[in-house]
Amino acid sequence: MVPNDRNQYMGITQLLLHFGWTWVGLLTGDDDSGKYFLKSIEALFSKYGICSAFIQVFPRHGRVFTQTDMGKSGNLQVSIMDQRARALVIYGDIMNLMWLNTFSTLLVSETTYFGKVWIMTAQMEFAVTGVTRRMDYQMFQGAMSFTIHSNEPQEFQLYLQKINPYQPQGDGFVQLFWEQVFECSFPNSEELLEEDELCTGKENLEKPPQSVFEMRMSGHSYSIYNAVYAVAQALHSMHSSKTRHRARMGEKRFDFQDMQPWQLHTFLHGISFNNSAGENMHFNEKREIVAGFDIMHMILFPNNSFRKVKIGQVKPMAFEGKQVFIDDEMIQWPRTFNQVCPISVCSDSCQPGFQKQKREGEKFCCYDCSPCPEGKISNKTDIDECIQCLDDQYRSQSNDSCFPKIITFLSYEEPLGMSLVSIVLCFSLVTALVFTTFIIYRDTVIVKANNRELTYTLLSSLLLCFLCSFLFLGRPHKVTCLIRHVAFGIIFTVAVSCVLAKTITVIIAFMATKPGSNMRRWVGKRLANFIVLSCSLIQAIICVVWLAIAPPYPRLDMKSLMSQIVAECNEGSAFMFYFVLGYMGLLSIISFVVAFLARKLPDTFNEAKFITFSMLMFCSVWLTFIPTYLSTKGKYMVAVEIFSILASGAALLACIFSPKCYIILFRPELNNKEGLMRPKK
Repeated sequence: MVPNDRNQYMGITQLLLHFGWTWVGLLTGDDDSGKYFLKSIEALFSKYGICSAFIQVFPRHGRVFTQTDMGKSGNLQVSIMDQRARALVIYGDIMNLMWLNTFSTLLVSETTYFGKVWIMTAQMEFAVTGVTRRMDYQMFQGAMSFTIHSNEPQEFQLYLQKINPYQPQGDGFVQLFWEQVFECSFPNSEELLEEDELCTGKENLEKPPQSVFEMRMSGHSYSIYNAVYAVAQALHSMHSSKTRHRARMGEKRFDFQDMQPWQLHTFLHGISFNNSAGENMHFNEKREIVAGFDIMHMILFPNNSFRKVKIGQVKPMAFEGKQVFIDDEMIQWPRTFNQVCPISVCSDSCQPGFQKQKREGEKFCCYDCSPCPEGKISNKTDIDECIQCLDDQYRSQSNDSCFPKIITFLSYEEPLGMSLVSIVLCFSLVTALVFTTFIIYRDTVIVKANNRELTYTLLSSLLLCFLCSFLFLGRPHKVTCLIRHVAFGIIFTVAVSCVLAKTITVIIAFMATKPGSNMRRWVGKRLANFIVLSCSLIQAIICVVWLAIAPPYPRLDMKSLMSQIVAECNEGSAFMFYFVLGYMGLLSIISFVVAFLARKLPDTFNEAKFITFSMLMFCSVWLTFIPTYLSTKGKYMVAVEIFSILASGAALLACIFSPKCYIILFRPELNNKEGLMRPKK
């Protein structure tokens, strides 16, 4: 009728976890039961994240001090002086406690032992009166002990109060017990001492001189009490069964003397009854009694007496992790802890934002705390490994929580977007005004002398270049992603092709003026149109191939910025994107070289100097764009693209058309054939 020890070991483990004690000392006797205890408890410790700080084995011979014992005591002193191990689990019998108590008085200072919380198993009893009444219990202040579950049978207290050692038919051990508890002697005692008082039989068991007797029924006594009832119930069941069977068979009446002991087992395992304490007693499928353990707390008084208080219980039938109930408010911790729950850990807890880092060569309970790696957090204490935030989340500065990222893009409403919109509108308006001016003065010499249709095409492409900047603003969508880079690449190629055509036209025109030149057949609009169409067609083919093999698409970039999700257009193929830029750059370099070579032609029709400067600025802008674009992230990448478009377009507009507008608007006297042919002074 004794509960399985596995339930006790699980209860000890759950008790340690309840108080957060993971660095625990183990003390046990040097016998088979002690070895089994260590094997069982360490397996549970490993499963639930508890480590044994040390293991101390007591000698078998109790209080006999040998040289080996003295060596063990030295080891014990070193082990117990580990201030990190505040909780000590002791398994064994009362002789182990005597061994420990003796060495505590010989070798170890008071503060060393009194700074511990002792956890004792149910195998230890303080009721061995002759052995324990001289013990110093102060070292066990605040100790917790597991005892076999007990309850109060009916009339048990009345029975205790009626015990009289002078009753002639009383228990033969009562007088011996009475002498040990009350330190008195009976007149017929063989060991009557002069200093002993005579036992009157009226001594009060509720207030003995030493706390070696408790008025409540002990766990072992309660088990014996239930065992007797269980056997009685089994005998009754067997008698009833056999009697009915023999009555049906017409046999003689059943006699217990005809029974074999093994025949009782079947009836014993099937019994279920309520005892006088109101508890149901039965066996489980493993033929074990369904009972738990009580957790008692030791409260000491200055006179070396003590009282045990029930502070909890082990219920093996409860849910996993809920088998142990503890009433924390009833606990009185040892005085060295100032009524605060002690800490028994190898390493301090790793706070949120940190993770454990195991120390080499030490048990897993000993670790250092290291900050969580980039992108990971820990929101609990003592996390083995930080957890990764989701892609759409970012971690806090304290690394203990994840927050949702906000979606960001270059919008029209923000200051940067509004500024770029204003610049785009201004440049578009200026381009439109220049276009209007050239249309109004289309029949003037300066407009006609520079290939009027080519000028209109250049101004139209510049206007579209400025306006295509709006495709880069706002949240990207599938359509805008498909056309933004394609439109920008083709339109800008048309503009650069017009500049190249204007420069080549001027060179061929002057070469055709030489006598016998074969270049006269190339003079005219056809060459300029061919240059613009062929160069633009090549860029268009490149863009079509780009859209066919890997078109741009909208995506959410969750990696580039820590706290933001960037809504952007992915190029689809970075190679094709830079191919488009490279082709446009090649045309601009060719235009720059041709214009540079033509800069010394006569000034009358020559705008090569202005084209040279415009191409120089154009190339500078886009050469600066590439490293800047690669080094920026998020919406600022889009801002860099828009700025490059505006800056390069403005360079062409200002360098090529501002001199012509100046002559048209402010120096009209020069806008005629005589004015243009007039040599400069």
